Amino acid sequence: MVQQSATSPERRFSLSRMPPIFWLNLAVKAALVGLLIFAVVRDDLEQFQGKAMVGRALTYPISTIVVPVIFWLIWRTGRRPAYPYGLDILLVLPFLIDTLGNALNLYDTIEWWDDANHLVNWAILSAGFGLFLLRLPLGKLTTAGLIAGFGALSAIIWEFAEYFTFIRDSPEEETAYTDTLGDLALGTTGSIISAVIVAWVLWPRRSDKLQASSRKP
Repeated sequence: MVQQSATSPERRFSLSRMPPIFWLNLAVKAALVGLLIFAVVRDDLEQFQGKAMVGRALTYPISTIVVPVIFWLIWRTGRRPAYPYGLDILLVLPFLIDTLGNALNLYDTIEWWDDANHLVNWAILSAGFGLFLLRLPLGKLTTAGLIAGFGALSAIIWEFAEYFTFIRDSPEEETAYTDTLGDLALGTTGSIISAVIVAWVLWPRRSDKLQASSRKP
C-alpha cells in the first residue's frame, strides 16, 4: 500500500497561487533592500553625504522581518490566521520612502520634502500599528489613543536617533531645535490622522469580522 504524503497538493506552498498583494509586499521589501545596498556601495554620491546611510542600512531591513517573524511564532502555537500583508507593507513603506527620497536627493532639492515625509510616513507607520490593534479586543477610543501615542513616542525616538547619528556637531545643529519641534508636530499630526481613520473609518469592518468569527462553530 502506497502511503500518501502528509502534505496534500492543496496545502503545499505555491508561488503561482499567491495573491497580488504578496508580490506587492515582496516588491516593497526588495526595493528597500536594493536602495540601501546602492546607498552603501555609492556612498560617494552627494545625496548620501552626512545622511548616516550605513546606520540606515543596518537598521531599516529590520522592518522587513518583524511581521514575518511574529507571524511564524504565532503559527508555531497552532493558530492559523491569514497573513497580514497590509500591516507588513505599511510597516516597511515609510523606510522605503525615506530611502528613496535620499537616493533621489529630494531632501536637498525640494524644500517641503522633509516635512511631508514626517507627516505622511508617520501616518503610514501609525496606520500599520492600527491594523495590528484592530485584531485585539480593544475599544474604539483606546485604539485611537494607542495609535496616537505610538506615533508620538516613535517620533520622539526618531528625533533622538537623528540627532545622535548625523545632526550633532554638524551645520544642521544650529536649527535643530526648531526643526525638531516641527518634525514632532508633523509626526504626531500624521499619527492622529491615522488614529481617526482606523478607529472611525475601518472600525465597522473590524466589527463585522469579529461578529463573523463569533458565529463560527
